[in-house]
Amino acid sequence: MAKSYDLLVIGGGSGGLSVAERASRYGARCAVVETDRLGGTCVNLGCVPKKIMWYAASLQHALAEACGYGFQVRSHGFNWHSLKTARDHYIRGINEWYVTYLVDSNVDLVRGFARFKDANTVAVNGELYQAAHIVIATGGRPSVPALEGAELGITSDDFFELEACPQRVLVVGSGYIAVELAGMLKALGADVTMLLRGEVLLRPFDAMLRESLMGQMLGQGINILPNTQIQRIKKLEDGSLSFHCSGCHEALHADVVLWAIGREPRTADLNLEAAGVAVNADGTITTDEFQNTQVPGVYAIGDITGRFPLTPVAIAAGRRLADRLFNQQTQRRLAYENIPTVVFSHPPIGTVGLSEEAARQLHGAAVKIYQTRFTPLYHAFTEQQTETVMKLVCVGAQEKVVGCHIIGRDADEMLQGFAVTIRMGATKRDFDDTVAIHPTSAEELVTMK
Repeated sequence: MAKSYDLLVIGGGSGGLSVAERASRYGARCAVVETDRLGGTCVNLGCVPKKIMWYAASLQHALAEACGYGFQVRSHGFNWHSLKTARDHYIRGINEWYVTYLVDSNVDLVRGFARFKDANTVAVNGELYQAAHIVIATGGRPSVPALEGAELGITSDDFFELEACPQRVLVVGSGYIAVELAGMLKALGADVTMLLRGEVLLRPFDAMLRESLMGQMLGQGINILPNTQIQRIKKLEDGSLSFHCSGCHEALHADVVLWAIGREPRTADLNLEAAGVAVNADGTITTDEFQNTQVPGVYAIGDITGRFPLTPVAIAAGRRLADRLFNQQTQRRLAYENIPTVVFSHPPIGTVGLSEEAARQLHGAAVKIYQTRFTPLYHAFTEQQTETVMKLVCVGAQEKVVGCHIIGRDADEMLQGFAVTIRMGATKRDFDDTVAIHPTSAEELVTMK
């Protein structure tokens, strides 16, 4: 006989945990099914361990810059293994906390892999579980290309298993994961080459951000090869790897190749056809604006929907779904516009709203751009004069701000507040009328002419 719940969530990542906790708060009987560590990609193989490694890389930059401020700093090297040990211990603490979190939230944890039997029933380890509402929140996994020798490479998941910094790394990809990991590896001691299928990094981002980041990374000594694709990989007798690529006249060599070519949804093994849930060719599940699939009572949130694969997005969508289903907030939903995001490159990028290109496609001649470029005060005394570049995209007679794009020191921290103002419909006049905080980089956003 099947065990019954009001809400069953497949996936114990940030989105799944959030929808279950919020629904339980409203009195719903809830369970989460998870076969791996709680916390999903973000906690275990993404945001949290990545940010720790980014901090380490940032400290390496700071050590190099300290002499400009009068410090005589002697580095005794970087112990990758020591940091990994401490990082893994920290992550295990979060995993354990989530178990307590579910117990305290009165949410059952079912260990195992769920497969649909019908639209209201799943099987886990031979046991049946039924619910009036089932949320699919299984997240994604890194993609690996289908080419000769691809199995010799590692993915972003495997990056966090490295016990030491590799000497020579080939990073394949042009998205934010490729950019972030390439920057960290370079700062922490690796010789890094990036292979781009096209011409540019971060193709969906504003051109100002793409061009500035490319220049910054080249200036840091990262080798970037555009219009280059690996055709096959061969392992040599010394253990290193040889790469034959289109666009290269000679074979490339490295100790590690890291695939960062995108992620694919974890939906293939859920037996979704038994529930009547259709899957797109890329494995994503289409939902409406309320996270409904085409099957009543079955919902999808997070990366598997193909919209904004960001942890806070999955959390927000999950909580709003619980509000709607169990707290009578019938129109509660996540608005997928003006979602801020940060790329933890060196320097970091913060962006929200429309790029200049997207704004011009929508609004044509009604678009007005404000842009500034400067060297932050911090870098006035450092050998490497890293620039900050900012852009405001405005529309119409009132110059409503529809996009804000920043690359430079502290961009990651300053964006959040400006994202609030843009979501509230602020105009350029609102920015101009705000008193600047001096001396900061953020003040440039309210003093642009």
